[in-house]
Amino acid sequence: MKNDRFLLAILLGIGLLSIVAVIRVLTYAPPAMTYGEESTPEGVVHNYLVAIYRGDYERAYSYLADKEKKPSLETFRRAFVLGLINPKEAMAQVGKVTPINDKEARVEINILYSGADPFSSGYSNLQYALLVRQGEAWKIQSMPYPFWDSSWYEIVPPPPTD
Repeated sequence: MKNDRFLLAILLGIGLLSIVAVIRVLTYAPPAMTYGEESTPEGVVHNYLVAIYRGDYERAYSYLADKEKKPSLETFRRAFVLGLINPKEAMAQVGKVTPINDKEARVEINILYSGADPFSSGYSNLQYALLVRQGEAWKIQSMPYPFWDSSWYEIVPPPPTD
């Protein structure tokens, strides 16, 4: 009889913990990503990433440099909508800025990938974004995957002449 009560208490405890876990999962909201300052290279990279995660592709597109081979807004948007680029594979942390000259800067981006299974801890990869100054604004010329398509701004060599 005592064993039955003990077993019943354990089962009730497990049930209660399960209910709490389900409620926690269902009510979890990731931290809100907010837009920030746009006058610095790191601010532009941060805002680009926020726009991508929010699905605001028009705003994200506004941060791209106006250079040869810039994708159209529709090409840019479709890359994300069709899953050709999937920024939800990873999270990014914007790091320090290294000025290259008055018109170019490099911004560190630490890309964090989660583990493939519950027993792996994931990993991070340090990459860089390249920004150019156009007028008074900083614009993105390149970003690492999974936030960018390598064909954007691709320089295609001219065909050989005979």
